[in-house]
Amino acid sequence: MTSPAQPNSILTLGDHTLKLFRYPKQFQHNTLQAWDSSDELLIDHILSNIKPTDTISVFNDDFGALACALYAYQPDWYNDSFVSECSLKQNLQLNKLSTDAIKVFSSLSKPAPSDYFLIKLPKSLALLEQQLIDVQQVASTDSQIIATGKTTTVTKAVLALFEKYIGTTTTSLARKKSRLVFSGLTVQQRHQSPYPTTWTLPDNNMLISNLANVFSRQSLDIGGRFLLQHLPDCSNKNVIDLGCGNGIIGLSVLAKFNHSNVTFVDESRMAVASAHQNVQTNIENGLNRARFLLSNCLEQVSDTQADIILCNPPFHQNNTITSHIARQMFDDSYRHLNSGGELRIVGNRHLNYGQMLKKRFGGFKVVASNNKFSILSCIKR
Repeated sequence: MTSPAQPNSILTLGDHTLKLFRYPKQFQHNTLQAWDSSDELLIDHILSNIKPTDTISVFNDDFGALACALYAYQPDWYNDSFVSECSLKQNLQLNKLSTDAIKVFSSLSKPAPSDYFLIKLPKSLALLEQQLIDVQQVASTDSQIIATGKTTTVTKAVLALFEKYIGTTTTSLARKKSRLVFSGLTVQQRHQSPYPTTWTLPDNNMLISNLANVFSRQSLDIGGRFLLQHLPDCSNKNVIDLGCGNGIIGLSVLAKFNHSNVTFVDESRMAVASAHQNVQTNIENGLNRARFLLSNCLEQVSDTQADIILCNPPFHQNNTITSHIARQMFDDSYRHLNSGGELRIVGNRHLNYGQMLKKRFGGFKVVASNNKFSILSCIKR
């Protein structure tokens, strides 16, 4: 399916091709591509079986490859990731396809009835569970629910979720280390969602609410806990919680420093919604000192300068280990900090963040470290 001339950007479909890139296009490493063999397997199956009048809903299309390949059917497109949405629009434009033909929906939207529900298996089992519950509410016995993923992701736990919420489930033979999951609606019981989940933040008893796709959904992650122990003085400061997740770092700033303002930024819709809920629940009049923004790093944050930026950078994009997200976070932070402002991050000690920070800021200092994490600080001169 891929062209030998440009194996990382050209997807061949019969007698035509698609140019596909991860977003942002300029940061795609030459060893990576914007689709995988599980996308190819699903596209081949659908194009071989679909009728012209069939309707399609697509979930978790990482970089828009499924929507571009199935563009003629104008699928409804559901995703939690703002970066995935940016990828979709970028790749539609690169292939001279109208962005208006694809109906884009948030992960917080309930799906409409459809003939085909196509699911790229997400990294989070909780997100898959939520999506299957949503699909169960609108699917008919004639609907086809088809998932795709690498063979390592088609686990017993995944198949058990399909059996619980949809019904009889089978799998295809493996091809190029990928596999399809087929399920039809036979379950009679309509399940209620277990999300959001809640837990109590240690030390201050704040109630933390978490939608299905939020990182560290069931407890405070150890990196975040370490950063909370070493927050800078945020009194009378404008603070950005970059990659906020459920908002615990920014929430703690609002709770500890009465005269601070916090902008919560994440690329996950469920994360931003969870952060908003947690501020509303735990901080009296906290929403008056808080903003909540969807953004690829700080790319969409055009009107905000900060005195302090706090960040726990991710080193994965979906299932791929990558440093480009952290690098963009550091570059964007430099641009959005006031002169004399501070970027403070927590990261695994084995990651090469120090060198990236030194290149961007000219230097850094180690605020604290333990056997797993380091907290690094940079000042914009």
